[in-house]
Amino acid sequence: MSSHPDLSRRAFFTALPAVTAGLAVPAQAAEDSKPHWSMLVDTRRCIACQACTMACSMENASPEGEFRTVVATYAVSTQEGKTGLAVLPRLCNHCEQPPCIPVCPVGATFKREDGIVLVDGERCVGCAYCVQACPYDARFVNHHTGKADKCTFCSHRVEAGLLPACVETCVGGARIFGDVNDPQSDISKRLKAAAGKTRVLKPEAGTNPHVFYIGLDDQLSGRVDGVSAADMMWRPGHQGG
Repeated sequence: MSSHPDLSRRAFFTALPAVTAGLAVPAQAAEDSKPHWSMLVDTRRCIACQACTMACSMENASPEGEFRTVVATYAVSTQEGKTGLAVLPRLCNHCEQPPCIPVCPVGATFKREDGIVLVDGERCVGCAYCVQACPYDARFVNHHTGKADKCTFCSHRVEAGLLPACVETCVGGARIFGDVNDPQSDISKRLKAAAGKTRVLKPEAGTNPHVFYIGLDDQLSGRVDGVSAADMMWRPGHQGG
């Protein structure tokens, strides 16, 4: 039993110091600096185990066959002329200039002050304009609700002082989440240490994504078009036999 019964769960987690990804949300910035949540994905540490995909599906009750995040695996050519495998963890990029917002005819998609892009299910009419506008193929229409669906950075968990489910579950520590406005946060320190080595998907789209990558294979820059996350996910039924 806690010796501080008046200490709320949220206050407890907020009071935790910044630690490595998978354990706790990095401490927030000073009160005069609002947080801006972002994610850093180190593809060198990703083993494509899909634990993040399963954790996300369970946390957010995603319909069968539809995923808010997935780890795609591609065959790429190595410098030696051989064929190798490269992984690309994918999710909503929570862009600074989200192209999904202006195309929504009812204003259902919006961006919060903390950078998280969300869908108001009460307003969404399921027209799928936002799905088509997303250059990262990160949205889908939920066939249970008939509404647009996507990664929310597990905003309900973040508000409770917890990490997104995919980050907490990543066995390789490949996903780092935190406040890029806080120079003392783990993600800020890692981005600074990797200056010049981080990349974003489709920079030519001009969306200024807030999902950054380290170790991203050069051949994957154009590999996010036209293929749904569900189609790329390994499933036993796709392997024959």
